[in-house]
Amino acid sequence: MLEWMHDAEVNRFFLEDFAHKTMKDVQAFLYDAEDASSSLHYAVCDDADAYQGTISLKHIDPAAGAAEYAIVLRRQAQGKGYARFATREILRIAFEEKGLQEVYLNVLEQNQRAVRFYERMGFRRNDALRDEISWRGKPAVRLWYEMTEETYRLATYG
Repeated sequence: MLEWMHDAEVNRFFLEDFAHKTMKDVQAFLYDAEDASSSLHYAVCDDADAYQGTISLKHIDPAAGAAEYAIVLRRQAQGKGYARFATREILRIAFEEKGLQEVYLNVLEQNQRAVRFYERMGFRRNDALRDEISWRGKPAVRLWYEMTEETYRLATYG
């Protein structure tokens, strides 16, 4: 995990500064991840069970039926289908096991690779929530995407 946190190519579009994270930060994340009351975090692994990244449902709000999606993969794992597989599985968990009605995410407009991936996975942009922010001292646009339970069911079961 610390490897991708310190990889400038992997974290170049993140809002949070991961480049200065330490092993203690990783250990604290893993400790906090054991409490599944408001977030679910899963390791993305290859066939040999080696860690390739993390996928999460964060800020789970059962009353609103919503949660935030997040994923990050090590550079060596990108482009190999891990994100697609893990995303399908986390959406299955969100909608079929947790009974959520919506999964949302945000992404910097500059991160076109991620934007294309999210759209291919069925997330739809919510232009009403588009906002301008300061990112690394420069103006940037944060895009918001969502997938509803209905959209998920149509994409999964036709």
